[in-house]
Formats: sequence, structure tokens, C-alpha cells
Amino acid sequence: MTMAQGPLIGSGNFMEELDQRSREVFQLIVESYLESGDPLGSRNLSRRFPGGLSPATIRNVMSDLESLGLIYAPHTSAGRLPTELGMRFFVDSFLEIGDVTDEDRSSIEAQVQASGRDGSLETVLTEASQMLSGLTRSAGLVATGKQDLRLKHIEFVRLEPAKALCVIVGETGQVENRIIDLPSGISTSSLSEAANYINSNIAGRTLSEARARIAQLHNAARMELDSLAQKLVDEGLAIWAGSAERDPGRLIVSGHANLLGDLKAAEDLERVRLLFDELEARESLMKLIELAEEGEGVRIFIGSESRLFSRSGSSLIVAPYRDGNQKVIGALGIIGPQRLNYARIVPMVDYTARIVGRMIRGS
Repeated sequence: MTMAQGPLIGSGNFMEELDQRSREVFQLIVESYLESGDPLGSRNLSRRFPGGLSPATIRNVMSDLESLGLIYAPHTSAGRLPTELGMRFFVDSFLEIGDVTDEDRSSIEAQVQASGRDGSLETVLTEASQMLSGLTRSAGLVATGKQDLRLKHIEFVRLEPAKALCVIVGETGQVENRIIDLPSGISTSSLSEAANYINSNIAGRTLSEARARIAQLHNAARMELDSLAQKLVDEGLAIWAGSAERDPGRLIVSGHANLLGDLKAAEDLERVRLLFDELEARESLMKLIELAEEGEGVRIFIGSESRLFSRSGSSLIVAPYRDGNQKVIGALGIIGPQRLNYARIVPMVDYTARIVGRMIRGS
């Protein structure tokens, strides 16, 4: 599994600066925080320390770690918690990322693939978001950008003498249905002729490529098609263009309630309120995809590192998914408090992104 780190913010030299004792104390503080969310004091830490250290010695070590900006003392306790910098250092230097478990793998495959058999791309993405939320007890995120749609198939179905249903199917599963007015006097054979002409000449092309191709073939088309069929070709391309323009992308968020399940103080509630505000912001859509594009594989952003959810101090684990040309067309992941189970969640996000990408590519 490829994992691209989030932006490094000065944690690279800490392993050289800290002795073994300091590393062990720091690791115990972070692991306790990930487990309970509570500050860890010197007396309790002394009991957990494998080699046995006095509380006084541990307080000295904690003082050194605090001066480096790796831990801090919240005002409500004499214990210590990791800072954002400390969490980044822990993720980069101590976190061991394995593979997705067989149980999680089976659950991901079953839920996402089932949605793909029976539903549209929107259904697949919604199911992926809900599945990640359920498995991680966090909020699941899936972002899909405004795609340069590629046409797979178009069909005109006559509904009444002067109206027809235009059905356009994109390569990644988008379906656009539109009722159109038919040119007066057009025959059923002309409907088929127009659809066949589009499908044979521009299937697999993006809208811009299709327009260029039709312009290139314009004179030939006039000889091959009667004028009524030519009007239908133009109408079909106009509908396709409208579909792309109305699809600015989506941000699917599942599991908001999970973010409310482990609040310990008023500041936690404020953090979640700020996160909800950030999730509502429209600009979060493309920024989320941009974050995923900046590196290969899964990316971990802690607090202010993401530039997207910086006010709430949340952690974001995100991975891109790709189309058949390996172009990034969206991103998925989870967002939650900094005390996430990174070792379990990172491989889950990575595997889900690969499954979704594989379904989009039809392989």
C-alpha cells in the first residue's frame, strides 16, 4: 500500500534529537490519548513505563518534550496531550500501517460491489461514504469533481409524434434523460439514424472532443444525414453539454452523528460545530480532491495541515480514485477527531478507493 504523508512541519529531526527514554515516554502519551482521549500524568505514566521510571524523572522528560512542542498541558489537568506537531511526528515515525483485515476487506467489497451492480455511480459513491462512516465510526467523505464526461451511448425514444426521450449514458455510469421536441415530420428511422451517427463517431470522446469531431465531419454529416436527423444530432450534443455544465461535482458526507459521539468538553463541541460549518462550505469539494491529488496513495492531514478543516482541528484521511486513464476524478476518505485509529483506517481508505476506481473503470 502506498501512503503519501501529509505536509511535514518540522518533525523530521525529532528522532535524532530524542533519546530512547524520551521516545518511549512520548509514544506512551500519544497511545494513551488515542485510546482514551485523556491527558496522561507523570504518576500514571510511571506505572505504565516498561523499565520503571520515577514520576520526577518522567516530569523532566515531559518538560523536554513540551519545550519541543510535541506535547502540552491542557488547563484542566496536570497530564499531557500531544500537539498537532506531536501527532504528525507520531504518524510519521511510530505508526505501523498494515494491510486491511480480511473482515474489513470482505465488508468493503460486499457493500460497494453490491451498489455497483444495482445502481448508478452516485449510488456507488454514496454507499462508499456510508460504508466508511460505519466501519470507522467517523464521518465518511466522497468528493467527485466536475468530470469531463465521455459519451458511451445515446438513444432517442419517441414518446409521441412531436416529442422523444433522449437518453445519454456516460462511460462512468452517468445517465441523463431529457424530453426533447422533435423536428416536424421526422421518421422513426431518422431517430435511429441520428443516434447511430453519434454513437459511431463520438462514443468514448469528451464533449470538447465530440464538438471538434462533429465540426470536422460537418460537411460529410450533411451528405450522410437528412436535415431532420442532423438537427437531432445537434440537440443530443446540446443536452450532453448541459449535463456537464450542471454537474459541478458533489461532496457526499455520511455519518455526521458519529462526530458527536465522543465529546468530552465544551471545546470539543465547538470543534465539531466548526467542522460542520466547514463541511457545508462549497469550496471544500474541489479542495478535497486537490489534497488527494498532491501525492500518491493515502494522505493523512492533522488539524491545520489540511488547509480545509483547519478551524476545527480535525484529522483527514483521504485517497484519490481514478478513471480508466488513471486520471484522478475524485477522492474519498474520512474525517474525525485527531485521536483516530490510523493504523486500521488508513488501509481501509486505500482499499476502498481502489475498489471504487476499479468499478468506475469496469474492471
